[in-house]
Amino acid sequence: MRSTAHYIHLKGVRLYAFHGVLPQENRVGANYTLDARLKTDFTLAAEKDVLEGTLNYAEAFHVIRQEMAVPSRLLEHVIGRMARRLFAHFPTLTEVTLALYKENPPMGADCEQVGVEATFRREAAAAE
Repeated sequence: MRSTAHYIHLKGVRLYAFHGVLPQENRVGANYTLDARLKTDFTLAAEKDVLEGTLNYAEAFHVIRQEMAVPSRLLEHVIGRMARRLFAHFPTLTEVTLALYKENPPMGADCEQVGVEATFRREAAAAE
């Protein structure tokens, strides 16, 4: 039995951070929610029950938390940094989808959250 697509998911990760264009966003901060889908080959883990055969989601969370701690103006920049760090930290990671949402954004509207989502793929040259 062989599967062709393997994903590790981190869904609904709640974080507090200081991102935003407006000065008060950088002083007061806000609650954020993040969903991550990490594509890797975990065939060995599925067959042998060994952590070395997969991507450690606790380590992925640590990388995500570190990048969230760096204030940025734009959420697009935050997820771009996260993707670069995740690829650098996990050589077997081939694709990452990140969705980052700011709760109660200061935009004068009744809105639960706003956010960005992108899928990043490891460059073929970087994977070799």
